[in-house]
Amino acid sequence: MTGPRSDATMRFSAKLLQAADEVERQIDGRLREIDLLAEQNQWKVIEAFRRHRVSSFHFAGSTGYGYHDAGRETLDRVFADVVGAEAAIVRPQIVSGTHAIAVALFGVLRPGDELVSVGPPYDTLRTVLAGGPGTGSLADWGIRYAEVPLDAAGRPDWAALRRVLTPKTKVVALQRSRGYGRRSPLSVRELGEIADFVHGVQRDAVVFVDNCYGEFTEPTEPTEAGADLMAGSLIKNPGGGLAPTGGYIAGKAHWVRQAAERLTVPGVGGEVGPTLDLMRSLFQGLYFAPHCVGQALKGAVFAAALCERLGLETSPRWDEPRTDLIQAIRLPDAEALVAFVRGIQEAGAVDSHVAPEPEPMPGYRDAVVMAAGTFVQGATLELSADAPLREPYEVYFQGGLTYAHAKLGILTALQRLMDEGRINVPL
Repeated sequence: MTGPRSDATMRFSAKLLQAADEVERQIDGRLREIDLLAEQNQWKVIEAFRRHRVSSFHFAGSTGYGYHDAGRETLDRVFADVVGAEAAIVRPQIVSGTHAIAVALFGVLRPGDELVSVGPPYDTLRTVLAGGPGTGSLADWGIRYAEVPLDAAGRPDWAALRRVLTPKTKVVALQRSRGYGRRSPLSVRELGEIADFVHGVQRDAVVFVDNCYGEFTEPTEPTEAGADLMAGSLIKNPGGGLAPTGGYIAGKAHWVRQAAERLTVPGVGGEVGPTLDLMRSLFQGLYFAPHCVGQALKGAVFAAALCERLGLETSPRWDEPRTDLIQAIRLPDAEALVAFVRGIQEAGAVDSHVAPEPEPMPGYRDAVVMAAGTFVQGATLELSADAPLREPYEVYFQGGLTYAHAKLGILTALQRLMDEGRINVPL
């Protein structure tokens, strides 16, 4: 933001803008590294499009049963190539990341099997795994659930994992992102190490990765490192800000097929599913995804560096490696947390006049305050922030389809904290 100030920046204090300018000079090398990552992933996507001869007729879509939908079948193959998997299903009928994960797990697991989670799962997934009687959870179907703790550094407790693995262990589930937690996200390399360890103890166990928030943040994906199956949401990273709904499941062909038969019906699987008029958005969203993820990563680095300069604790720090979009920022109290989230909402292109209030949300244990001034409801690749109202008071900032919007969003949130006297900008 050096040079003449635009009308947009006049709302920020001179001290905050000076700090932002100094931070941008500080992080310049890191931003260039992210540009190179985006370029590498962009070429990988284009190569997959070229290999499978994506053409304009693939955008036509289908209705009813969706039989012989050439666009849907081609998108499945393109996506599988991009993530280095044997097969994939990419479907608008999958409504969220949690839905994609549930479809995959219900497709693979059978009564009497055991599911082991390495570390605690994300809040919305707990009901799927171990909800009470009558909830329709995996537990309702006689599937045993076990959880292996992470160590103090947020890494797997290898001895505990070895002890819990048995011949009945059908799935070992890994969450790539931090979720609402203090742990660091797992890198693709670390996910590969865990997969190798699990397969060394129980060769036939299915290593499953919740890949939400992680796609295109590294040059490779978990299915290229040894994961058998993974799932995620198209209104996060791989939808590129254009997919209006949908999710994916990718991995070994056998397990993808079983998941597809859970999504539809046995014997039909992935052979049906109308795509309506969504195919252009799904293809183009995947095309844009590496760039948009790069923009969001740059925004997260800027947010971390500026918050650190103002004395706030962040995770990851600005110069640490990143393997998901989420930037955790610790705030002094619940009031500061709500003020920050309202600042992000104020900077949104949509519903900027709305003041978010903490409220109970389905699948979460605590009230959640959420900034979501997005074109697509719940699209966390767009500028957004959310936080549960519990200690430690951490807000989870993510997204920004452009670096400029992510930067303006964090400045608006910090200016609001300054105006309310909750933080000070050092001289």
